Amino acid sequence: MNGVELFLLGRTLMKIGEDALPEPPGGAGRYAGSARMVLIVASDIAAHPGSAVGEIAARTGLPQSQVSTAVARLKEAGSVDTAPDPVDRRRALVHQSETVSARVAEVRATGIEDALTAALGSDDPKDRQEVMDALEVLARHLTPGS
Repeated sequence: MNGVELFLLGRTLMKIGEDALPEPPGGAGRYAGSARMVLIVASDIAAHPGSAVGEIAARTGLPQSQVSTAVARLKEAGSVDTAPDPVDRRRALVHQSETVSARVAEVRATGIEDALTAALGSDDPKDRQEVMDALEVLARHLTPGS
């Protein structure tokens, strides 16, 4: 495998992950932006609690307007909370919520089996299990904090 093949595999895995996510209340069309954008922002907030939207935008490379939209979605879902910046009260600092909302629990509990079956183009349980086992190995070695 070369770098291009790895990059394309990563994009395929991201698409499968997006397809596995349950629709937000009111449907996906209710919000601008993708689930990918929201997950990038959520990941940054988890790694850098107490950040302002501009700081998140600088780290992720996303436009500030998209970060603001993602933070609003995450706040509505109960995933993050905001508080005024004590140094500059015009800014809000974002951090993960201390409690797990029903929406966050739903997203975390949703499996990938259906999305993986669709991506494989086969409903052979043996094929799906082989790929799931490979994904478990990759996750064990390559996810942040592993």
